[in-house]
Amino acid sequence: ILLKRLKDVEISVPIVYGTIAFWLGRKATETQSHKWTVYVRGATNEDLGVVIKRAVFQLHPSFNNPVRVVESPPFELSECGWGEFEIAISLFFHNDVCEKQLDLYHHLKLYSEDESGAQSTKKPVIVETYNEIVFPDPSEDFYARVQKHPAVIVPRLPVTINLPSVLATNIEDLNEKKGDTKDHPLSQWFNNFSEADELLKLAAARQQVQAHIIKLRRQLSIIDGLPLQSWKPASG
Repeated sequence: ILLKRLKDVEISVPIVYGTIAFWLGRKATETQSHKWTVYVRGATNEDLGVVIKRAVFQLHPSFNNPVRVVESPPFELSECGWGEFEIAISLFFHNDVCEKQLDLYHHLKLYSEDESGAQSTKKPVIVETYNEIVFPDPSEDFYARVQKHPAVIVPRLPVTINLPSVLATNIEDLNEKKGDTKDHPLSQWFNNFSEADELLKLAAARQQVQAHIIKLRRQLSIIDGLPLQSWKPASG
């Protein structure tokens, strides 16, 4: 079916994917020391079923049925094991969203990097990655379905674009606040992601890069026997 597209419009979906692992304590064995969950969720824990049709998790070959397919939200699975490995996550979208799949990769961590701290059955090891899926030139059907959905960032349409009346009249009914899953049993451990936090991280990284550049320039000046010239990082 050829879907009509909205040109020069972008829809973005903030997602978080990761793992959370609990040590089993006295119940731990050599082959089952941790219980862990791998998942894909909305950035503030919304239901992503409005966009994602199914998720496929590729586990280590040592697991029974290592390729696990999750057909409905929440897009997650839980297992028990003892080793760390890379999990491949493939996201498949609804027909009016996108025909191509999105492949993600996440390394399962069972042990904290803080070696001085003892393992705890109450405090899990959690590793998450924030990302945004961008859908350029979305279909009219997709736009109408998600216009007010809490998991999706939808821009206002340019004044030159009008949705067909058959879609516009149903937007309010289709897009009430659906998909809120903040009562997820693991939500107390999830990280909070925001644009402000990301900007602070980028600023800190930029300062580190600038300091490294200054250090390298000093080393090159000494090696070349040239006088050290003052250098200021570019602003902006």
